[in-house]
Parts: sequence; structure tokens; C-alpha cells
Amino acid sequence: MRNPTMSGRDWLLLVTLSVLWGGAFFFSEVALAELGPLTVVLGRVGFAALALVGFVYLAGHRLPSAPGLWGAFLVMGALNNLIPFSLIVWAQVAIDSGLAAILNATTPLFTVVLAHYLTRDERMTRGRFAGVVFGIAGVAVLVGPEALGQLGAEGLSTAGLSTAGLAQLAVLGAACCYGCAGIYGRRFQGLPPVVAAAGMVTCSAVLTLPLALVVERPWQIDPGALTWAALLGLALLSTALAYVIYFRILASAGPTNLLLVTFLIPVSALILGVVVLGERPAPSAFAGLALIFAGLAAVDGRLLRLRPRRAGARSRPAPCRAIPRALPRCARRAVAAGGRRRPGSSST
Repeated sequence: MRNPTMSGRDWLLLVTLSVLWGGAFFFSEVALAELGPLTVVLGRVGFAALALVGFVYLAGHRLPSAPGLWGAFLVMGALNNLIPFSLIVWAQVAIDSGLAAILNATTPLFTVVLAHYLTRDERMTRGRFAGVVFGIAGVAVLVGPEALGQLGAEGLSTAGLSTAGLAQLAVLGAACCYGCAGIYGRRFQGLPPVVAAAGMVTCSAVLTLPLALVVERPWQIDPGALTWAALLGLALLSTALAYVIYFRILASAGPTNLLLVTFLIPVSALILGVVVLGERPAPSAFAGLALIFAGLAAVDGRLLRLRPRRAGARSRPAPCRAIPRALPRCARRAVAAGGRRRPGSSST
């Protein structure tokens, strides 16, 4: 079967998703000033679940009642929220966000490999593999050599892996979880995106609640207004709205195309920094952007197919003119077959 391609609408949704998830880093940084990491995750998925469930019923939908489907939501919530969120938050204690972004950009690589073996219509191609390599290289150039220099730094000690080495493995584990979640989430394609998002985020909140209550005791914290605003932005924009878009792209374009968003998140962060904060990117940032866009084009594949298609169009013979129906049947057959027989000519 042919690999799914992205429509113009899918690309627009993917860019929107990258902006929403890129903003999550800002919201999280503000919220973590007063709240613990598990409390931030709980607030993110908890408020998002309330918003999504309310929207499901306002839109005239209903949450499913089948126990098997809710079991699938629990697995999806663990793969797509609880495990990767916890791993990345823990890892950023030991490594910079730039290195975390590079390691997180390996998500499409895991997805391409896993989808090749676990699905029938998401086959690995040379273009897709090359596109993933270009994308990872682009993220590395965009983030900068300083972050890349940390890769493997202090990775081994006399006692084995150091904290920094374990943190790098944790982000790679989170990227693998995202890839698995993209493939596992294909089973929800028959549900409206808002229903699938509500079910997954609700189960994520159920899984996170006991951990946050036991470890961090959030009822003892009195956050300020700015922290509440950041937490609501994280929940409503970067989670509730983002996952509605996530499931819509997943249903139409497949997991490999969907998780190209990890290449676009650093791009969105760069653009937001220029527009909102007035930052001036280094020249290497534009080289990184070029590599990322080349990778996206290679994975999409349509530009690579355009040139052979045009060449083939030039080599095709000119279309035959319409054959008049007034000709005898035998003559029409001869003309259609490319013969030289003319009406009324003899075969002898």
C-alpha cells in the first residue's frame, strides 16, 4: 500500500500544532517556578480533561462506554503523556533544553522504523529515512553546537552511566514512547478527534493524580496568578486544543507524518523569539531551517516525484485524435491500432 501524504490542510494543522507545543516550554518554565513537575503535569492534563469533556458534550458527542476502549485510552495516556512528560521533566534537571530538543527530534526516526514493522501502509522508504536524517541534523544546527557538545558528556563514570547520561537516555526513551503512541493511536481513527483527545487526556489525569498527591502534596502550595495563568495556558492551548489537532492529523496523514512536528517545534520557538522577544538568530539558525525544510520535503515525497513525472510526460506520445464514428468498424480498429489502412483500401 502507498504511504499517506500530507494535504495542504494537514501541513497547516501541523504548523499550528508545533506552535502550540512550542509554547508549552514557556508555560512550563513559568509554572515550574512555584510548582513541582508532577503537579505541573497533573494540572496540565487535569484542566485539559475538564475542558475536553465539556466540549465533547457541547458539540453533541458522547464519551464511549466500552471498557476495552477505555483500556486503550489508558495505554495511550501512559505512552503519550505520563511516561514521556515525566522522563523529559526529570531529564531537564541534568541537561539543557537545547540538547533535549535534539534528542526529542529523534521521534520520527523511531516512528519510521516502528511503523515499517508494525503497520502495512507506513513503509520505510529512502526518501523518508533521508528526510529524518536531514531533520535531526537541522535541529542540531538550529539549537547550536554548545548543546550538541553536551551529547555524551560525562556519559560514563566509574559507577556506570552518570546523571547526564541517564538524562539523555530518558529523553530518547520519551521519543520512543511518542513514536509508539503515534502508531498505537491509529486504533482511534473511527472516533471524532475531540472524543479521542478527551478519553486519552482523562486517563492521563487518572494515572498522574496518585503520583502527584503522594510525591509532591500539591494542596500545600499557594501559587500566584501568573502561575495559574501559565498552567491554564498549558492545559487549554498546549494540551486540549493541541490534542484535538493531533488526532485529526493522525487520522488523515498517519503517525510518521504527524510526528514530523518534533522538527517544527524548534522552528516555532525560533520564530516566536524573533517576533515576540525581538531576538536575532545566528546565521547557523537559517542553515538549520534549510535542513529541516529539506527533511520535511523528503519525507513528504511529492517534490521528489515531481521531476520524474514531468520527464515522463515529455516522453509520452501525443494523444491520438478522436476517431470519427462514421468510419466502418474495421477501419476504426485499424486507426486505433496505429495501422496505415485507409477507408476503402484493399488488403491485396
